[in-house]
Amino acid sequence: MSTDEHVAPAADASGAADDDVADRDTPARSAWSVLRPLVLRLHFYAGVLVAPFLLIAATTGLLYAGSYQAEKFVYDHELRVPAGDTKLPLSLQIDAARKAYPQGTISAVRPSPDDTATTRVLLSGVKGVAEGHTRAVFVDPYTAKVRGALESYGSTGALPLRTWIDEFHRDLHLGESGRLYSELAASWLWVITGGGLLLWFARRRNRRATAASADSTAATAPTTGRRRTLALHSGVGVWVAAGLFFLSATGLTWSTYAGANVTDLRAAVGQSTPAVSSGLTGEHAGHGSMPGMDMGHSGGGHGATDVGYNTVLRAAQAKGLDDPVEIVPPSGPSAAYTVSQIQRSWPEKQDAVAVAPATGEVTDTVRFADYPLLAKLSRWGIDLHTGILFGIVNQLALAALALSLILLIVWGYRMWWQRGRTGAFGRPLPRGAWRQVPVYVLIPPAVGICVVGYYLPLLGIPLAAFLAVDAALGAIAARRA
Repeated sequence: MSTDEHVAPAADASGAADDDVADRDTPARSAWSVLRPLVLRLHFYAGVLVAPFLLIAATTGLLYAGSYQAEKFVYDHELRVPAGDTKLPLSLQIDAARKAYPQGTISAVRPSPDDTATTRVLLSGVKGVAEGHTRAVFVDPYTAKVRGALESYGSTGALPLRTWIDEFHRDLHLGESGRLYSELAASWLWVITGGGLLLWFARRRNRRATAASADSTAATAPTTGRRRTLALHSGVGVWVAAGLFFLSATGLTWSTYAGANVTDLRAAVGQSTPAVSSGLTGEHAGHGSMPGMDMGHSGGGHGATDVGYNTVLRAAQAKGLDDPVEIVPPSGPSAAYTVSQIQRSWPEKQDAVAVAPATGEVTDTVRFADYPLLAKLSRWGIDLHTGILFGIVNQLALAALALSLILLIVWGYRMWWQRGRTGAFGRPLPRGAWRQVPVYVLIPPAVGICVVGYYLPLLGIPLAAFLAVDAALGAIAARRA
């Protein structure tokens, strides 16, 4: 984020040339000196119009950073049990869950991963449970006593509290249309941050040059009012810039439009995330369950033709898949069980195997170590963004980043107000600066903006709208003159 006095709200909030013209151009008029007015004007519009969305994203992100610890506290009864001597067979735990909650079908089972954790039996197709969510039944692995049931969502098994906060952060509980707000924020965060850093480095360079002159007074200017706000903004903004770039990049990877473009690009270069094959052929085919069949009772769907969850779990463990794991039952007569490691903290465990229900043989294996580089980076990036990768330390760092962004935006708007000096908001840098930019300087960034805007539509479309509004305001002003 910028510490320049001319940046818009999210980066500095004035968006106008400062009275003392802190960044003076050199006689040679470098490429930066002619592009700088355009960067300033872009900051003005981006800050005024995008900062509110960033403020919402940062505030809800701050809530989400604390949701993991809150979830452990609120749902302690369902999640934890006293440690016992010997865990019961997984099939008995599943039978207990199905006896207590017979509605729906088993979509996955997560065996107790440690001495004090419950087993989760996930049921889909349950009346009253939101689409895409499951009912998680929590079972004591030592006694098979059901501890309760809660709605669960996503690969991290978010329970109601964290799910509500997660959806609030992602789409404001407005569904797919609401996701546009978060994608808009992520699309512009890196632009505002990058532009702010450019302005800060330029200002720092000019301050050094000014301080070297005998008649300089800038270095001794009192740090009061707007300058004090600028100093706070500067110190925090520079330190968190790398984190804001990271949040922007990782947030875009699973957004609606930019995320789809990222997925297509990864597929085009052979960097997609591999998936274990659950399809069966030859001697292994024809023994799985029919779609929707309850796989809980007796450990399998076809009695003697299905080895059941106990054997499937042992087969996966023999291949090195230690806890925590998730077992997904066959989806049809020619499908296998899939067992996947679900540890998303460091070091990540993401290996997966397919196990034939008739024989208990492993028919396919995918190792996280064999993932393409971009697939690994995507996995690490998403888990770091959501606060899983390094646990409580990760969550504290995210909370600090979110709080910093909130403060930067508030300070930015305050500086914009202080720029007015008469109780009115400051004005943007005068338009028309682009006409002074040589064509050979203007074309490369213009082409780059078009390319990036194509792949990040919620950057490109609003930018085009900014330009259209700016042109309309210029035409109105010219007509009145």
